[in-house]
Amino acid sequence: MSQNKPDTSKDVPTTGHVWDGIEEYDNPMPRWWLYCFYLCIIWAFVYAIFYPAWPLVSSATAGLTGWSSRMDVAADIAAVDEANGPINARLEAADLGAIAADPDLGPYAVSAGAAVFKTFCAQCHGSGAAGAKGYPNLLDDDWLWGGSVEDIHATVSYGIRNEDNDDARFSSMPAFGRDELLDKTQIDAVANYVMSLSGTPTNAEVVGEGAVVYTENCASCHGDDGAGDVSLGAPNLADAIWLYGGDYPTLVHTITNARYGVMPAWSDRLSEAEIRAVTAYVHQLGGGE
Repeated sequence: MSQNKPDTSKDVPTTGHVWDGIEEYDNPMPRWWLYCFYLCIIWAFVYAIFYPAWPLVSSATAGLTGWSSRMDVAADIAAVDEANGPINARLEAADLGAIAADPDLGPYAVSAGAAVFKTFCAQCHGSGAAGAKGYPNLLDDDWLWGGSVEDIHATVSYGIRNEDNDDARFSSMPAFGRDELLDKTQIDAVANYVMSLSGTPTNAEVVGEGAVVYTENCASCHGDDGAGDVSLGAPNLADAIWLYGGDYPTLVHTITNARYGVMPAWSDRLSEAEIRAVTAYVHQLGGGE
């Protein structure tokens, strides 16, 4: 069988590659392709000179034009802020309790507040504000620090148990087990008693003993009936709504080690108009008092 061989009548060299007797011509690239390639190289250098291109340690070369997409975005934001300036001024000056009833401020505050919430709050409380374990549900009427519009405004402004704001809402539950304030038998008893307030304990025989432990150690914050105290951030233990969980193992862990949820203060990150807007938005979700 004869093998295919290159046509030596053409003065075209081969690449030197041979496979199964087939050799490959080393034909030059089409000129139109080369011209496009060279133009792209020239364009890249021109772009690098006139526009931001080369990354530096903490920035990039600005280019001769000084243009950047960040500047465009900043300009757009500034234009929106300027357009909303008058109504934001009204929002900041208005009485908190009157915002919802105002036909202009009410809808604007809810719409603007929704944008603020989705940008800064949804990471913890969820896009629908239903919360998660350790992050309060903002749709129900169970509030650790109060659900009035004034209370929500204070919570958003100052935060909870943070070290950044002197006005942060602050309370601290003792770690009864870790700090050896109660022994395991007492913790077991009081956990069963707390479960009995809104459901069925795992061991009904120790509920009576747990009631005594509760009265001596827990009632000062959570109340004699377990209904909690919003002025202290002490949750209601009798409504079957739990921030971390109301099953026996979780309650034992909570009593033993305590909980210490932290919320940042937003007064130094958001404008007063934005805080009032997100306050109005959260308040109207369904659980506001």
